[in-house]
Amino acid sequence: MTRLDEFWNNHHYISGAYDMPDGFKKLDDHINTTYGKFVNRIFYLALPPSVFEPVATNIKKHCMSSADGVWTRIIIEKPFGRDLDSSNKLSAHLAGMFTEKQIYRIDHYLGKEMIQNLIVLRFANRIFSPLWNRDHIDNVMISFKESFGTDGRGGYFDNYGIIRYVRINFTIAPYISVIIHR
Repeated sequence: MTRLDEFWNNHHYISGAYDMPDGFKKLDDHINTTYGKFVNRIFYLALPPSVFEPVATNIKKHCMSSADGVWTRIIIEKPFGRDLDSSNKLSAHLAGMFTEKQIYRIDHYLGKEMIQNLIVLRFANRIFSPLWNRDHIDNVMISFKESFGTDGRGGYFDNYGIIRYVRINFTIAPYISVIIHR
């Protein structure tokens, strides 16, 4: 099996509603049967702020491993609410279920210009070019951003699916830009 095959074999989609436990139970069952109960878990919430609370609650109730030595992390992608009050309410809700060590709040907007100029940065810069290889880079983190909505593109997303679109165009393409070599 190639590394690419291994990469794709570790991508799964489990459907469920934000506020219904059934989907979260299916997710937990899938994790347990596919990877076992003794596996660390990271839940990445790139969701509307209005559903962070029910999703976090369902993760806590239905998707946490009870195995010793196993950790769970919950990543909340901004916005962290509509205003200060809703942000504080969300923080209080999360703090009631998770320790601060388990909660990560991220801003996916960081690094936009870097991704846009990645190949130029790598090959036109005498400092980076000889160092940009597996011997000098420990890991790569990829995030994406859009500065506009789906105006005029709704039909496209309906036909092809946002997950497939995002995975290929905004995660795989930057990944290839990072690993490409002369």
